[in-house]
Amino acid sequence: MAQTHHHTNLAGTGSTLAHLRGVLAKLAESDETLPPERELVKQLGVPRSRLRRVLAEMRASGQLPPAQVGRRTTRKGHVRTEALARLANPTDVIELRLALEPQFARLAALRASPLEIARITRDANSSPDDDYGAPDLAFHLAIAGASRNALGHELYNVLRQVGADARIRLPSRSPMCPKRREARDAEHRRIARAIAERDPESAEEAMLAHLASVRALIMDRMSPQSAKS
Repeated sequence: MAQTHHHTNLAGTGSTLAHLRGVLAKLAESDETLPPERELVKQLGVPRSRLRRVLAEMRASGQLPPAQVGRRTTRKGHVRTEALARLANPTDVIELRLALEPQFARLAALRASPLEIARITRDANSSPDDDYGAPDLAFHLAIAGASRNALGHELYNVLRQVGADARIRLPSRSPMCPKRREARDAEHRRIARAIAERDPESAEEAMLAHLASVRALIMDRMSPQSAKS
């Protein structure tokens, strides 16, 4: 008996797998994360088993970003982040970033899909009207995801959550110096260009140089003279 759908079928009845892939790719282009599977099943009017198979294939080939592991924040996870924040300080966070992110950039240059490269290139630029931190976080998370190391990506999410904790995060200078934003975006563009050119050595070096600049800013803001000013 033919299956009857009583909702809008975005993928089209009896749609081919190629058409379904095209619809999912368009959804991914318009949003950072896809809706939950149960919502996609309703929106697209396809069996869940077929949807999961296509999602897995597209993620494996880099046509879609990796699945968001643990996207729903649990109380247990929140408690763990709280405990880590009590242990850490700003230098701990940047030291771990220096250990992880150059390798993410190297792997992204080798593994990123055209969609992931487009996202990284887009996020390398920010507008003066944007919040300073949000575009920066989006850029670095995009590179971590494009490394295709799911465990590393998840650990990096935790690290950035710890770094954003009020006990760790240094107070921002307001207003942010436009020259620092321009310099930050230029550093991001160098990293993005190396990834787009599939140059892992240059991507790693550019990320190291960028994070060295971030570390210098952190140390400057932690200095006693800076605290008095």
